[in-house]
Amino acid sequence: MPKDHRDGPLRLLQPRRLVAAVTPLLLVATACGASAPEGGGDGNGAPDELVVWDWKSGDEAAREYFEQAKADFREKHPDVEVEFVAQPYDQYYTLLGTAIESGKGPDVVLFNGGAQLRERTGSLVPLDERTGDLRDRLTGWEAFQNGGRSYAVPITLQGFPFYYNKAVYEQAGLDPEKPPATLDALAAVCEAIRSSGKDCFSLGNKEGLGIEFFLSGFAPGVFTPEQYDGWLAGERDWSSPQVRQIFDLWTRGNEEGWYNNGVNSTATFMDQFTKFSGGEGGNVIGLLSDTAHWKEFDEYLGEDLGFYAPPVLSDGVSETFVPVEGGIGYGVMKWTPDADVAFDLVRSLAGTEALESFARHSGAIAADTTIDAPDGGTPVVDAIVTSLPESKPLLHTALSAETLELLHRLSQQLINGDVAVDQALVQLAESDR
Repeated sequence: MPKDHRDGPLRLLQPRRLVAAVTPLLLVATACGASAPEGGGDGNGAPDELVVWDWKSGDEAAREYFEQAKADFREKHPDVEVEFVAQPYDQYYTLLGTAIESGKGPDVVLFNGGAQLRERTGSLVPLDERTGDLRDRLTGWEAFQNGGRSYAVPITLQGFPFYYNKAVYEQAGLDPEKPPATLDALAAVCEAIRSSGKDCFSLGNKEGLGIEFFLSGFAPGVFTPEQYDGWLAGERDWSSPQVRQIFDLWTRGNEEGWYNNGVNSTATFMDQFTKFSGGEGGNVIGLLSDTAHWKEFDEYLGEDLGFYAPPVLSDGVSETFVPVEGGIGYGVMKWTPDADVAFDLVRSLAGTEALESFARHSGAIAADTTIDAPDGGTPVVDAIVTSLPESKPLLHTALSAETLELLHRLSQQLINGDVAVDQALVQLAESDR
């Protein structure tokens, strides 16, 4: 089975400060650049412009972050213009694939950690020789590695916390300060919320993404530490009772009415989270990053917003954790005329001052270990931050892009009743060989 170079707990926090180290855990026409040898250009063709693709540079919450990063880069390379092209996220990797196939495109590219990056490292410059002074300051590197080499610099951390609406709990006759901690408690909570006329979980699986949240979100309460680490290392047994339990829970929730109607026609981004913010659902598996996270939910729910770690669902588990790893990061494409100049731009995008601004305005948890975690004046973010020290990476990001695509399709078929759990797991095991 494929190996993933991530293991061990994610050691992140002092009381209010991220601490160093994670264990070794279309616009193609607007782009510039030409084919280059392994490792990027040799420095003899210094560019007069760099093009960056991402899906963040058009966000108002990130405006100051990008301004600061550009100003920092301008001090080092005043004659190099930088153009940021904000691509639509739902088409992002398709557009990038087209650029890669053509052999030309942006110089610097934003990636999600995990499979989306690993599947494209053949078109990226290995960065290890350039990142020495960044290693201790930034955390989350493992999500941007393949074969032990780093291909992007982490900007944020990503994780899947459980958020809940205390008002919905109270309306259902539940204690708003006691979210579910066990499987029996989860079933009781969902029955009470369903009976009150609300959805127990806000869930969207139109693109098949809902199962990613479900698998990685619930897994810490199902897998023993040894099984969890084995999954990350590529030792995945799709026929195990633990894997079966997660997929049975996925179908059980649908059959017993835990989810909103039309799960497979509800988009994960952002319909699933809009339903939760609007008070339609009692629970949602959300994000730590700068969207679908505590800051956005707090704007709508205020003091009614709560957080909890995954419930314990298996006899082999005594305590759980919020899974966390590197979230997004910038890499350098091989065809860029001068990889050193392009990496200087990545360095500016990963600068402490810029990331401090990004965290402050967006509520994201930056990958920079020298800055304070965001303080929104709410106990939710404090509870999340203090839960992170023993975190481990997300399970779904250890899978290949091909297996993830199959997982997406099968999750929809499971909701529709078109395939049985046993049949789905056989197909996933075959794909994951």
